[in-house]
Amino acid sequence: MTADAQPRAPRVMFYSHDTFGLGHLRRSRALAGAITCADPTASALILTGSPVAGRFTFPRRVDHVRLPGVTKRADGSYASQTLGMGIDEVTDLRAGLIRTTAEWFAPDLFIVDKEPTGFRGELMQTLDLLRAGGRTRMILGLRDVLDEPEVLAAEWARKEAVEAVERFYHEIWVYGLQSIYDPTAGLPLSAAAHDRMHWTGYLRRELTPGHPETDETQEPYILVTPGGGGDGEILVNLVLSAYERDPDLSPRALLVYGPFLSGDLRAEFEARVAALDGRVVSTGFDSQIETLFAGAQGVICMGGYNTFCEVLSFDKRAVIVPRTTPRLEQWIRASRAEELGLVRMLDEWRDGLTVETMIGAIRSLPSQSLPSEVDCPGLLDGLDYVTGRVSALLSPPAHKEVV
Repeated sequence: MTADAQPRAPRVMFYSHDTFGLGHLRRSRALAGAITCADPTASALILTGSPVAGRFTFPRRVDHVRLPGVTKRADGSYASQTLGMGIDEVTDLRAGLIRTTAEWFAPDLFIVDKEPTGFRGELMQTLDLLRAGGRTRMILGLRDVLDEPEVLAAEWARKEAVEAVERFYHEIWVYGLQSIYDPTAGLPLSAAAHDRMHWTGYLRRELTPGHPETDETQEPYILVTPGGGGDGEILVNLVLSAYERDPDLSPRALLVYGPFLSGDLRAEFEARVAALDGRVVSTGFDSQIETLFAGAQGVICMGGYNTFCEVLSFDKRAVIVPRTTPRLEQWIRASRAEELGLVRMLDEWRDGLTVETMIGAIRSLPSQSLPSEVDCPGLLDGLDYVTGRVSALLSPPAHKEVV
């Protein structure tokens, strides 16, 4: 470097495979925004397969590359969403795009969400490339819960994910607290890999400056959200049935379907919403759902990671109705949070998912404790912890290699 040359501004690349739902993209977006806010010189690029990535706004100095989308079929296999290509061809195309982007963007940090080897192993070329280059620190980011230990161990063995963690990743960040749950329980990770683990706390969400209130938020309401909506039929049906059965149920419900609820189902639900004459109002998708959380008197939701972070961040009394297939992730998170007193769970095995139990849950919301009443140190420190780690990793001395 010459005397007049300036050090290159930090570059952070995220991988978010996103074959279904919104969770991976929203988590990567929150992290990218925090990193670039903490370091005004840094930039971030998110690689995502989400079909709705273009409907989100991204913070300054954060951009995204949309990978060709894939869809998970009912039998567990995958198919291309739009290109008329076989799944092997699409995977090869995605892998090539990821590798080329990494070559040109040349990230200082590469933060991979959840899948150590990527969708169907599509990250392996890029991980080899970045490891050979020697300049990129590679991070595996894990949500607080992945799945039952035995199920997860079998899945990671099939994907050779443990070997990838040991070989490529300089650090493992768990976006939760070890006192709540250990997502790596049951995995045969080495002592060295455990030494590289960091428990960050959950990722706090905040209101976007300048995002206006809507007409729907002017009167008291409970927020009903099935996340992305693709598997939210049971939750939405239960809430609508509760308001149909009990004419005195209050306050009104604001229902956010999510972008992946099927059109036929939404049409059926909309007819039922209209018949409730304003006691339930609905909207399809709000990329700034934080505003709706902030104004709600309570929340009825499924148990996805991002929704849980929003419940905690905006300190809302919440009833979680977790899905139990194809993974127990949401049930594990909700049951542990209920044990700690952070939320209430409607358990299909314990409580039964009936109209009566939903009516009771809505009526009991005002008597629940707030999450902030639970003593849980570091609960929402995730973004601060991550930005601290990023600063440490990008600062001299030279980084240590994975051994």
